[in-house]
Amino acid sequence: MQTVNTLRMLRTALAQLRGGNATIALVPTMGALHEGHLTLVRRAKAEADHVVASIFVNPKQFGPNEDLDAYPRQLAEDAAMLEAEGVALLWAPDAAAMYPPGFVTNVRVAGVSEGLCGAARPGHFDGVATVVCKLFNQVAPDMAFFGEKDFQQLAVIRAMARDLDLTAPHVDRIIGVPTVREADGLAMSSRNRYLMPEQRAAAAALPRAMQAAAAAITGGTEVAEALRALEAELLAAGFTAIDYATLADAASLAPLEKLAASPARLLVAARIGGTRLIDNLAVGS
Repeated sequence: MQTVNTLRMLRTALAQLRGGNATIALVPTMGALHEGHLTLVRRAKAEADHVVASIFVNPKQFGPNEDLDAYPRQLAEDAAMLEAEGVALLWAPDAAAMYPPGFVTNVRVAGVSEGLCGAARPGHFDGVATVVCKLFNQVAPDMAFFGEKDFQQLAVIRAMARDLDLTAPHVDRIIGVPTVREADGLAMSSRNRYLMPEQRAAAAALPRAMQAAAAAITGGTEVAEALRALEAELLAAGFTAIDYATLADAASLAPLEKLAASPARLLVAARIGGTRLIDNLAVGS
């Protein structure tokens, strides 16, 4: 595996990889890799000739009181994991390479970015859209892979690709991969390592409460009642705050008061101690 950290090196390495029209898949990450990331790499490897992974802790998607400085950085360990999975190229720029002096451009995706995590973290999805747009332009992959755990992020990226006519990859080659979970159901996340042992044990209440709420809604319970029960269960388990617990249309992320014919998604963000956890489940059809 080759590791590059300048745009010139990246373009040279990509030209060599493409050779006779070889296909390239991109797996963007912020590092601190876990099995969820490696699942994306394996899916990408199964569908493309070469996999390019990126590691960049993007300052533009962190708010002023968020955990940018504390976010785990372990480039050597991450690179070893990616190499073991057969990744061909690691793109690992620093902030100056990604946002050179004088950088003033911002990509904002209205609608799908505005509620849920967008409401709780103003500007977050502008930072996500901006950096992913840059990654798509830098790598020009044939396809890109993202985890469904960050379901709103996936919707924002697809909307951006559609609206800006990005053809590398086009929106239909932005592939969502189902959430990878721990044995107790908790969605894998780099932020899980922030949890103290007792918090980690309590955090397993999140997927349990969501599964119960999804089953209740599918079984005919009023959405509002099921969401109230979900929030009460989380608070009783030791969560300190619920940012949101919402049933939404899976495409538009518009809130739903009842199940419709189109696919729906149950999305939750909740805090335990100083850690914010997010998760989502498909509900109904």
